Order: sequence, then C-alpha cells, then structure tokens
Amino acid sequence: MHSPGYSFRETSRDGNARTGLLVTPHGEVETPTFMPVGTQGSVKTLSPTEVAATGARIVLGNTYHLWIRPGPDIIARAGGLHKFASWPHVMLTDSGGFQAFSLADRRTMTEDGFVFRSHIDGSRLALSPEVAMEVQGKIGADIAMQLDVCPPGMSARPELERACATTTRWARRCLAAKRPDQALFGIVQGGTDVALRKAHAEELAAMPFDGLALGGFSVGEPIERMHEVLGEVAPTLDRARPHYLMGVGTPSDLVRAIGTGVDMFDCVLPTRNARNGQALTQRGRIVIKQARYKEDFTPLDPTCSCPACTGGYTRAYLRHLYLAGEILVLRLITEHNLHLYGRLVREAREAIAAGRYASFARAWLGSDGDEP
Repeated sequence: MHSPGYSFRETSRDGNARTGLLVTPHGEVETPTFMPVGTQGSVKTLSPTEVAATGARIVLGNTYHLWIRPGPDIIARAGGLHKFASWPHVMLTDSGGFQAFSLADRRTMTEDGFVFRSHIDGSRLALSPEVAMEVQGKIGADIAMQLDVCPPGMSARPELERACATTTRWARRCLAAKRPDQALFGIVQGGTDVALRKAHAEELAAMPFDGLALGGFSVGEPIERMHEVLGEVAPTLDRARPHYLMGVGTPSDLVRAIGTGVDMFDCVLPTRNARNGQALTQRGRIVIKQARYKEDFTPLDPTCSCPACTGGYTRAYLRHLYLAGEILVLRLITEHNLHLYGRLVREAREAIAAGRYASFARAWLGSDGDEP
C-alpha cells in the first residue's frame, strides 16, 4: 500500500483518538501533528529553524502558488523544495484543488481539470491531474495530494455527488501519473452528507493511496455540523493509513478532531491571525492592540516556552510594536502561536498514550474566544 520509503503505524489509542508514527525519507513524524503552512515555500515571517523549534516536523507548500512563481523547473534545478527552502524535515504539497475553489471567479472546470487565470499576470493555466502530479513531482515534497473537486459548504446533494465522482476519476489518474518515490494521499469529499462521505472514503480506500485526507470542510458549513460529520466519518477511515483533515482549524477544532481519530492538520489561522495581532493561548485569544494591554507588563502566556514569552517581551511592549507597525511583533506572535499548536499536539499525544484524552480535551475546549 505504501510508496517505497514510507510507512505509518498506530502506536497507541484512547477511544477513537490515536497516536502514530509516519516514516518518510526526510524523517519521522509523530502524530497527531500540526503542519504550519508555507504557501510560497516559507512560513511567513519565520526561518526554517524557528519553525522547527515550535515542534513542527512537517510543513505544507502550496502547489498553485509555487507553480506560478518561481515555477517547478527552477525548484527542481535547485534540488527540490527541501533544498530550495532549507527545510530538512518532511514536506507536503497540496494539489491546487483548493485554489480552484477559492479562485472560483478566475477558473473553469472540465473533465480534464481546471483552467485558471493567473492571479499575478492573468496568463492561462491548465491544471489537470497529470499536471498536478508533474508539478508536485518537480517540487519534490515527501507527500503529494491528488487533484480534487472541493464543493462549497452546504452544496446540494447532486453537486456533492458530482464532486465525489470527479474526484474519484481524478484519483485514478493521479495514482497513474505520480512519481514512484513520492507518497500520495487521496481526498475524501461529500460535504456534510455522512453517507456520501463514507461511500467516497470506501472508494478511495480501495486504491493504493498512502493516506486519506478529508477535504471540503470549513468552507462555509456551520462549524458545529463539521464536528458532527467528523465524529461519524473519521472513526470509519482505514486505520492502516494516516488521516489528514485539510485546512482546519482553531485549537478547539483540533482537539475535537483528534478525538475522532484525525492524525494530521494544517491551517493558516495561527500565522495569519498573528499578523493581524491575535495571540492564541489556552485561555483564549489576546487581541494585542486593545487598550487593556497598554500597561500590562506580563508575558502573553506565562506557561508558554516560546521566545516571546520567555524573552521578556510584555503584552504592553508587543502592543506598542503592533501600533507602531514594527515587524518584530509579527515574528514574535507567529512564533508564539505556532508554539501553542506544537504544544497542543504534543500534549494530545501524551494524553492519548496515558489514556486520559477526555480530560485533556476538556481543559482545551473553549480556548477560541477572547481571553477573559
């Protein structure tokens, strides 16, 4: 089932929550794990060394953006994205399918794939399953994703059925076109229709994918419904393969999804929110520009080991930097937020191994609102 050099095994279990070990040519990843998003081959504001210091051992690169600039041939001549970006650990690339969803006004879709207008210069780009595999092959990530169709949240069943059927046909084409030394994950669609999700997961599980991803969540459906569907679908996925929930989410989202058996996550939230002046803590969000922090000479979180919290940087100072437009504050809060996500998945792994995931989850749920 697994591509050469890749393996996955479950190492402990507590209810549906589980820990695992994902082995790749660029190292091992303990799961559950969070993958910081490096859209352009870089996690915004941080160096690869700083990203690794948060505990991250796998990052995500964006196929669409890297395809457009600098181009896969340049990345290949550089020795692949690992060398180009100086990231020595594991790397995953998405397929470009989500950009087809998010750039809906700039693309058309046919049986062969998507036709885009570049957001940079308007040039015409045709993204087929074969092109998605060729581009990801040249980028050289450890794990590639199949090209899929991501329907908007709360789409009608006929649209969901079409998305699943096309994704399945494209799955076969991606498997036929992939680089032999690259792992490939299939992407389960179906919106919030549980029966459709389960049926599509069974179709993809019958194919030789190295992992199964859940796509098409957090795209407009009520978040409570997402959690309900995850609770019914994720525990039924093939346990011999890693389970990846794409593009989700908040700390509470991760805690709930880990409880259903999800192993891998990515989301721009911790880095994007940092650049908007939001620091995340287990007690809730800190919106650093607020006046209540003007004379608050405490760290963001006294229990956090990140450079912002251990380096003597107070909330008052960070607020001053943010209002003054200083870049340092964006770096410090980004590091802080990624350290929080790293701590969350590390403590989740420890709690699962110790058989106390339920109490761990109770302590984290509700961490997404503003700090009291």
